[in-house]
Amino acid sequence: MNLQLHRTAIQGVVILQPRVFRDARGFFLESYSDRDFRALGIQNHWVQDNHSRSQKGTLRGLHFQVEHPQAKLCRVTRGRVLDVAVDIRPESPTFGQHVAVELNDENGYMLLVPRGMAHGFLVLSDEVDFLYKCDEFYFPSDQGELRFDDPHLNIAWPLAELNMAPILSPKDEAAPSWSELFPSTR
Repeated sequence: MNLQLHRTAIQGVVILQPRVFRDARGFFLESYSDRDFRALGIQNHWVQDNHSRSQKGTLRGLHFQVEHPQAKLCRVTRGRVLDVAVDIRPESPTFGQHVAVELNDENGYMLLVPRGMAHGFLVLSDEVDFLYKCDEFYFPSDQGELRFDDPHLNIAWPLAELNMAPILSPKDEAAPSWSELFPSTR
């Protein structure tokens, strides 16, 4: 098998580490093998691939779909990001908690974000190519947002490392807070 699975504190959020073969020419890795994923118990049916290119300081997220939740398999092919998954499943014992992991073109790590998560990333390098598979189609009218810097979440975004304010879309700037989305958890 060319893939190692590392569990996180949130059920279903796992870090996948592919085996990377390096030599003087560069490297080779299998970024996806259905056989290896199934052997690890990951049986998502991927229906859509997405590719995002962003500049340093761009923060995309935290996003989710309400009626059509998506699992995502995220990786970086160029550059570095801090990738974050927030558990927004009210019935989950880790509701409101998050996992943050650096994905980059050197470590080759992939983050599996299960359904029921808000997801986002911050670009740490000059530019990044961020690729992700989804197990549900994107429905623009179904997208929800969660404020990236909400104090309830206490996410340690490395903005000081970047020495700049994050670059946000208008939608992400106006994202609701945790208490607006989940008023019963105040």
